[in-house]
Amino acid sequence: MQTKYNRRNFLKKSATTGLSIGLSSTAFSSFSSVYPKDDVPIGMIGLDTSHCIAFTRLINNPDEEATKGYRVVAAYPTKGSADLPASINRLEGFTEGISDMGVEIVNSIEELLKKVEVVLLTSVDGRRHLAEALPVLQAGKRMFIDKPVAASLKDTLAIYKAAEEYKVPVFSSSSLRWSVNAYALRRGELVGRVLGADTYGPATIEPTHPDLFWYGIHGIELLYTVMNTGCKEVIRVHQPNTDIVVGTWDDGRLGSYRGGRSGRISINGIAFG
Repeated sequence: MQTKYNRRNFLKKSATTGLSIGLSSTAFSSFSSVYPKDDVPIGMIGLDTSHCIAFTRLINNPDEEATKGYRVVAAYPTKGSADLPASINRLEGFTEGISDMGVEIVNSIEELLKKVEVVLLTSVDGRRHLAEALPVLQAGKRMFIDKPVAASLKDTLAIYKAAEEYKVPVFSSSSLRWSVNAYALRRGELVGRVLGADTYGPATIEPTHPDLFWYGIHGIELLYTVMNTGCKEVIRVHQPNTDIVVGTWDDGRLGSYRGGRSGRISINGIAFG
């Protein structure tokens, strides 16, 4: 038996954003026990991605049940990355957009941390994440790091080592991690036990980041959500327009991801159970 899922029905729809994002009720519930009060102040670091607008619109929507009790109140734009067009060319516009939504724009991370209890690290450039995350962790502020968590394995491990050292919860994910149907498959509700899965999607390469770090994460996030933990080995076939990655799980199951860089490619997949 197989179930096909795609971007139209694999994501939980939101009247606000059109699709669910990486900050669902699951994510926010981890904060509620620590800050059991209304309007926990949230701050953003890095305003060079459209996610800033989407996150703020969702979180600050009084009709959104999943994020009640939280509010984005301040943001530090950063200087952006001059060698990354996706950052420097969009920074000014998104900063103006966030300001127009009533969010205070501050001049430094240090100033931001004095005003908030939770931080969303949304800088689009993963190379900056370690340096921007450290003061947040040192201040004891819980943090979500928007994808990619970093631009190298070394920096990724350093972030989580620092989080452990300062005893501060931190997580990072693609928005597709929180798809309702992905979790239904994971829990065995649609096809029974998942015996394997194949996903595919766009895998645009950004020269400043290691290959699949940049955009391949979305399809891989779906694969790992459905298959769960336990991948022990990975092999890859690479061509200029395509990557095919196959993982072997410790119980013998296989999961694959196909990343494309030509033609029109949606984010889709098939789970086998």
